[in-house]
Amino acid sequence: MRRALFGAAVLAAASITPSKAEDPAMPQPGHPYAGLWVTDDGQVRHELLANGRYDEARGTRESAYRGRYEVSGTHIEYWDDTGFTADGDFVDANTLHHGGMVLRRRP
Repeated sequence: MRRALFGAAVLAAASITPSKAEDPAMPQPGHPYAGLWVTDDGQVRHELLANGRYDEARGTRESAYRGRYEVSGTHIEYWDDTGFTADGDFVDANTLHHGGMVLRRRP
């Protein structure tokens, strides 16, 4: 019984003060574009992780593409793990133009 309480206390403390190093998907302060970006029809979904990685879903295919990205100003460059490259531009805080598509930030 004591062990369970100790484990719960540790878990509760960890959830109150998570270490960003332990959770690389957690948005970092000062990284304005991390998060989920989706086309209006919901067919393309980009998850920009705060650790510089992305995960793109297409239709019903989750994780269709994965790789790294870098943002310079409002421009984004993608490098897929298979070697494919792409880019895009953030028009504002909630709109991304990428590959002829318009993606919008989703909560």
